[in-house]
Amino acid sequence: QVQLVESGGGLVQAGGSLRLSCAASGRTFTNVDMGWYRQAPGKEREFVAMTRWSWRGYNSDYADSVKDRFTISRDNARNAVYLEMNGLKPADAAIYYCSVHMGGPVPVDYWGQGTQVTVSS
Repeated sequence: QVQLVESGGGLVQAGGSLRLSCAASGRTFTNVDMGWYRQAPGKEREFVAMTRWSWRGYNSDYADSVKDRFTISRDNARNAVYLEMNGLKPADAAIYYCSVHMGGPVPVDYWGQGTQVTVSS
């Protein structure tokens, strides 16, 4: 059974940094997409960043709102994905969810429980 556990959230001042981690277990994650979404109060869950697998290797994808501030990385040996967040803004405050997407004939998505990020102005 796939499990995703996020950590690293917290309270930070505007302009500060945080590093989120997601530990995955239950299978091999080498050939799947791993990434992050977020949901702020009263808003829908939105895409943040993803590291996508293909036979050519991995590519990273970012929402426009976080490009040049956030960096996603993965460590396949540890079954982990990370999100380095710099230059945080109050608009970045949300619950951040780790996500794993498995393609194929029947695509499957897995989600973690989320970690809270609060940014004070």
